[in-house]
Amino acid sequence: MNSHQNNLSHPALAGSLATNNPQVINFSPGPTSLPKPVESAIAALFTMPGLTSLATSHRAPEFVELLANTVALCRKVMNIPEDFEVLFTHGGGHGQFAAVPLNLCKNPSDVATYVINGTWSARGAEEASRYCSVKTIDSADPVTGKYQTFPELTEENIDPNSKYLYLCSNETVNGIELFRLPKLPESRKHIPLVVDASSDFSTKPIDWHGDNIGVLFACASKNIGHPGLTMTVIRKDLLGGGKASPLCPGVFNYTTNSEAGNLWNTPATFNIEVVGLLMAWLDKEGGVDACEARSIAKSSALYTVIDASNGFYSTPVSDKALRSRMNVPFNVKGGDDALTNQFLIEAWEQGMVGLRTLTPFGVGDYLRASLYNGVTEAEALTLAAFMKKFAAEHA
Repeated sequence: MNSHQNNLSHPALAGSLATNNPQVINFSPGPTSLPKPVESAIAALFTMPGLTSLATSHRAPEFVELLANTVALCRKVMNIPEDFEVLFTHGGGHGQFAAVPLNLCKNPSDVATYVINGTWSARGAEEASRYCSVKTIDSADPVTGKYQTFPELTEENIDPNSKYLYLCSNETVNGIELFRLPKLPESRKHIPLVVDASSDFSTKPIDWHGDNIGVLFACASKNIGHPGLTMTVIRKDLLGGGKASPLCPGVFNYTTNSEAGNLWNTPATFNIEVVGLLMAWLDKEGGVDACEARSIAKSSALYTVIDASNGFYSTPVSDKALRSRMNVPFNVKGGDDALTNQFLIEAWEQGMVGLRTLTPFGVGDYLRASLYNGVTEAEALTLAAFMKKFAAEHA
């Protein structure tokens, strides 16, 4: 053991991503790294003559063409039907926590039903409660308060007057993912589904009509780009007609921005180009089905080590049908502090960073390996091999 391995000032224990190892693998929960070919394509933009999208007016024909190309690529890769609008919005996921009720609930008394299966759906419901009447379907364990499952959606627990039903398809903190979206009971299919897909968008197919999707939003900084942009897809029949609250700001108003062609105010021009480059890469790499196969392979490599470790590692979600492919939470020897610190330091020194993120709420009970599009299968296997070796040395 190195002398610094018990030193709490070590960069790895402070959440540093600046390892001295030249081969850096970023397992951060987001923002995270882009795929290397996309990073290379971005770098190439700055070797070309003329202005880049960093300095191109959003009113210029060059940017209008770029915007149309990005939207077209998103539609192609994710099979987004023409009766859905694609917007690039501001304010991240938190912005959409407010934008959704402000656009779909005209009055504060309007009902919205929220499925709570982790940190982010709970935060979305809390924000929405400022603008509408929120009813919840909560899957927290009544004793521990922990989220380890997804509740059944029934006629009884979905208010028929709901303006929408909201869920988060991948809870990054809790490690719960829906590999396919749930079907609503026949008597509730008039209710549009709103999906926070910030951390799993582009990694699996979506049945836009079959799942009755009304709104789906995804922050760019995990799988489709970098911070500062959110992709928001809205079924067109939910636009217009005075459906939005009169308090909805223009910058969040779906109808206002749709009618303005995504150009009501200055969009994040460079970020939109990056999304286009990422979608072009996904298309070249086999599209969403091939991406899902890679996600399964990456996550399976880690869960196999965890399950075969005789308890040295554990993960909070026992139901394998719900274990997230995007974020693999695990602890080391039941959460042993000294051994966890040693694990983090040794991983950091070998170039594996982002496994524990310091937040205003502390560090949480589990480490997390996030396996977004920027992480390759080979990199996931590198972490799996390290975990297996570490367990053999310390079990």
